[in-house]
Amino acid sequence: MTSIHFPDDLISLQTAWLRTYADLARQPAQASTAALRRRLITLSCRLAAHPFWSVPGCSSAARVELLRRARARTWATAA
Repeated sequence: MTSIHFPDDLISLQTAWLRTYADLARQPAQASTAALRRRLITLSCRLAAHPFWSVPGCSSAARVELLRRARARTWATAA
């Protein structure tokens, strides 16, 4: 498989999405989660609309690889 070069801002967006999702998941049931949900929606929109995805040949495999790299970055900074 060829190595995919993701722009740093795209990896940062995916990392922020993962962290926000984890923060949302940790909230107790009675907590106000509106701000986290809004942030997650905003990040989702920014991820989906990123110019990288308009490059010919981008596939669902690229999205999976982006997620894998962002998770690796998230776990590395959490350790």
